[in-house]
Amino acid sequence: MARRCARSSGTAIETDPVIRLWLLRILVPLGGHREFVHAHGFNNDSLAEALGLGFWVDSSQHRIPAFLRRRDTEMHDVEFNAKQVLADLRQLHERAERECSKAALPARLRQNIGQLSSLVGLGKTDCRVLEFAVSIHNERLLDDTADFLGQLSSVKVFHALSGILGLPEAEIRTALSAQGVLARSGLVSVDRSGTSALRCKLNLLSDVFADLMASSEADPIGLLRGTVAVAAPGQLRLADYDHIQPSLAILHPYLRHALATRRRGVNIFLHGAPGTGKSQLARALASELACELFEVASEDADGDPVNGERRLRAFRAAQSFFAQRQALVVFDEVEDVFDDGDGPRGGKSTAQVRKAWINRMLEENPVPTLWLSNSIQGLDPAFIRRFDMVFELPVPPKTQRVRILQESCGDLLDANRIARIAEAENLAPAVVARAGAVVRSIRDEIGAQHVASALERLISNTLEAQGHRPLAQHDPNRLPEVYDPAFIHADADLAAVAGGLVAARTGRLCLYGPPGTGKTAYGRWLAQQMGVPLLVKRASDLMSKWVGENEKNVAQAFREAQSEGAILLIDEVDSFLQDRRQAQRGWELSLVNEMLTQMESFAGVFIASTNLMEGLDQAALRRFDLKVRFDFLRADQAWELLCRHCRGLGLAQPQADARARLARLARLTPGDFAAVLRQHRFRPIASAAVLVTALEAECAVKEGAQRAIGFL
Repeated sequence: MARRCARSSGTAIETDPVIRLWLLRILVPLGGHREFVHAHGFNNDSLAEALGLGFWVDSSQHRIPAFLRRRDTEMHDVEFNAKQVLADLRQLHERAERECSKAALPARLRQNIGQLSSLVGLGKTDCRVLEFAVSIHNERLLDDTADFLGQLSSVKVFHALSGILGLPEAEIRTALSAQGVLARSGLVSVDRSGTSALRCKLNLLSDVFADLMASSEADPIGLLRGTVAVAAPGQLRLADYDHIQPSLAILHPYLRHALATRRRGVNIFLHGAPGTGKSQLARALASELACELFEVASEDADGDPVNGERRLRAFRAAQSFFAQRQALVVFDEVEDVFDDGDGPRGGKSTAQVRKAWINRMLEENPVPTLWLSNSIQGLDPAFIRRFDMVFELPVPPKTQRVRILQESCGDLLDANRIARIAEAENLAPAVVARAGAVVRSIRDEIGAQHVASALERLISNTLEAQGHRPLAQHDPNRLPEVYDPAFIHADADLAAVAGGLVAARTGRLCLYGPPGTGKTAYGRWLAQQMGVPLLVKRASDLMSKWVGENEKNVAQAFREAQSEGAILLIDEVDSFLQDRRQAQRGWELSLVNEMLTQMESFAGVFIASTNLMEGLDQAALRRFDLKVRFDFLRADQAWELLCRHCRGLGLAQPQADARARLARLARLTPGDFAAVLRQHRFRPIASAAVLVTALEAECAVKEGAQRAIGFL
């Protein structure tokens, strides 16, 4: 399908000898004169003047060149004669061909092409083709003249260039082949889709490449402007990535070996949610390895997005330009190449269309490359197996999040706020860094007393915008001020169990019983006794509407706990361990199987809690080392807990009638005490009797609670 492309902006009429020769070859041997010369004038008067035929345009303003003068022609009275014009054109062409050995392009362009020739290994024909491609993108007159050749297919492009450059067509075809240096370096490639004008068929590295080649010295980094850039200094160190230390223990020495030995085909695929620090990790690696780092741009010099095809050309150029340097290349947002298919049925991506080239590149690229993506979902398995390493960069675990908050915002937040913000499981380093930078810029305006709250608000808003929960306004993992496992009515000695787990550091517990009986609180207390973090996951955190996502989320929870060295507590575990004999859907079976697999392979302490013991899968129950029932408080426990809280609130010792009232609350739990104490913040508790009344109200609204009948 024929198409036009955007015109170049140049309007120069004075032409260099080589450009003039090319113009005449287009017009005479290639037949462009048929469009240029009409019966009564020229199609392009500027071209006529540039060639020395201006006297045919306006005889009063131009003198006839001496070598074109005829005895019967009066200099002041020239009537346009198409036949004679063609004869003059041929004469101009013959003269240009005789003098072609003296013709040369501007010195700057020749010097730059000479440097590129040494840098990427261009041959003589490659250099000539590059000279022409740069010139036709810079010279408006050359572009206009080439249009006289009409809409060209790729085959006709080779023929036209052969005639223009005076080189065998076979050499032109080889120079512009997909295997040629020009294409592999990204300097020049032929658009093989449809037909268009000659300039549009010759794609250059970037929109500004032609101008840079003609106007400035060929510094490799400068010529790649808008396509490849020097990476900015990193803000993190490898020490900030302890949560992926097993992967770094392989990646770091492998990259060091690759740089030292010039190993080819080194490619690392790194994926993870936005903001987890993938780019910062690449910069930290480059800093540690003392090498340069170049990033393939995702937008051009004007800030406009660059499509996958052009980004691949930029990548090829970087591989050619920096092959002899101690360098790494980063290709961020690889979705532009590997997952940019469109169409109602999902067309092929840029990488799939060029699958053979991508595969060869992943095996031969001379500069080690880090490919970064937010997700691995759209990557063709055929590509995955060609990467040397593929690993995920997750959101840092809580211990790392605390450290990042301290280093980035320690001057803005106190320790309590840092601990609370670090509870956000989806808090990525980039979110913290961005919020901290914003707050510091306005610290004087908002006042020191509002700095911490402003920072929290920014972080919370970003988390919500990303689809995550906002920051909790209190510490969700904070134990009650009055906590003692003696106040838990369980069928096992919980203190002894904790002592055994502290020594063994591994175990699988199933805690079951009514809500509020202290199952989660025991997990928090146990984590304190073991000196490790507690990772709490609820059904709402792990369940997804998408098929297969539940299993992935469960596996991720166990991986996160393993990397953080945390106790993993999954609440409402009945959602994941339903009896498989009652399963009605395939995903219900696979979810139970995934949970069982993860439980068996987990080396730490795993706690499952549930209010519904009935209906759990029998095989799952057998896999728990210990099953502990949590029940309602005994009368003696309830009384002692009441006394403790009265002392904590500064209240008088409860009277005997209070003990009798408590004894009648058969469904009282530690959670009821916690709820009543929260009320104290806005409805002060004045006495032990008021506290007992509030506890009675809590029990009265519980499902299944029975109202007493008769008189007391």
